[in-house]
Amino acid sequence: MAKSFEQEHPVKAFGWAARDPSGHLSPFNFSRRATGEKDVRFKVLYTGICHSDLHHLKNDWGSSKYPLVPGHEIVGVVTEVGSKVESFKVGNKVGVGCLIGSCRRCEDCTDNLENYCPKKILTYDGLPYYDGTMTFGGYSDHMVVDEHFVVHWPENLPLDGGAPLLCAGITTYSPMKYFGLDKPSLHIGVVGLGGLGHVAVKFAKAFGSKVTVISTSPSKEEEALKNLGADAFLVSSDSDALQAAASTLHAIIDTVSAVHPLLPLLSLLKNHAKYIMLGAPEKPLELPVFPILMGRKIVAGSNIGGLKETEEMLNFAAEHGITADVEVIPIDYVNTAIDRLAKNDVSFCFHFPFLFQLVEIHRRQTKWHPT
Repeated sequence: MAKSFEQEHPVKAFGWAARDPSGHLSPFNFSRRATGEKDVRFKVLYTGICHSDLHHLKNDWGSSKYPLVPGHEIVGVVTEVGSKVESFKVGNKVGVGCLIGSCRRCEDCTDNLENYCPKKILTYDGLPYYDGTMTFGGYSDHMVVDEHFVVHWPENLPLDGGAPLLCAGITTYSPMKYFGLDKPSLHIGVVGLGGLGHVAVKFAKAFGSKVTVISTSPSKEEEALKNLGADAFLVSSDSDALQAAASTLHAIIDTVSAVHPLLPLLSLLKNHAKYIMLGAPEKPLELPVFPILMGRKIVAGSNIGGLKETEEMLNFAAEHGITADVEVIPIDYVNTAIDRLAKNDVSFCFHFPFLFQLVEIHRRQTKWHPT
């Protein structure tokens, strides 16, 4: 008889999980492995709510496995380290992002690009872990992760506003570095002003770029210009404004996770410019080829970043005072937060504190103790 999730490992754990594509989260008793010789165990202090959590919870991409404990923007404090751990000690502040494993041998892994490893293991809902068990994410009281996939946390970077950088931050920072957008005097467009978009604006400004935000929501103009420091704002449905801004951008960072037309956005690019896709719509987008051919424009994609670059990004953010704009919520508000995220009723990133004391309160108060 197969062991229950609560019994398959020796260390008890508690979190919030979805059991089916309704995506509804409820208390979940499970277990985590004992601390191995290269493992770091830490108490979770903050976990972000990412838009990809919503896709996984609802099985929008057709790959979700239940029960599903989300969370891949995780920060906490180390409580135990394995006998061969070299880089961390008890009491250190640490972070874990989207990855907890890779082959460590392929060309991408040896180039510090573990995020492109064909055998990468996601923090939750990914391939089974090396021992064959499911991976559960940061909507939980503690984590245990191989030290290679744990990052050091800069002392002057806030835990709450910094945690979303482990996904939104590295997802926007990495392509800017790779495609040469980290140089001053460029003009960069950012499509979408959500969790990814607002962090993209902050990094682009820190690199010295002029930034134009393109959004479907006119109401976001003040936020873009006054609060985030963008230089211009375009409403994507305003054809006259788009025409006036045609051929002005060196690159576009597209952060939108919904289906949207690319043709009017491609017209904003200069010749030889780059259109970089970061959002992951659940349905394919239509790619108009003619403007790409005539302007020798590049349409590319990018996916998070490796561990070395993630630490580089965190240090850059700490140096330039970059954090995500977050709304801190208690864990028992999480289903309402997910609903609001689905309706775009949220400014940027939700973030909830998941302190062990809160977990114990919820464990005692709930009458339902799932296995």
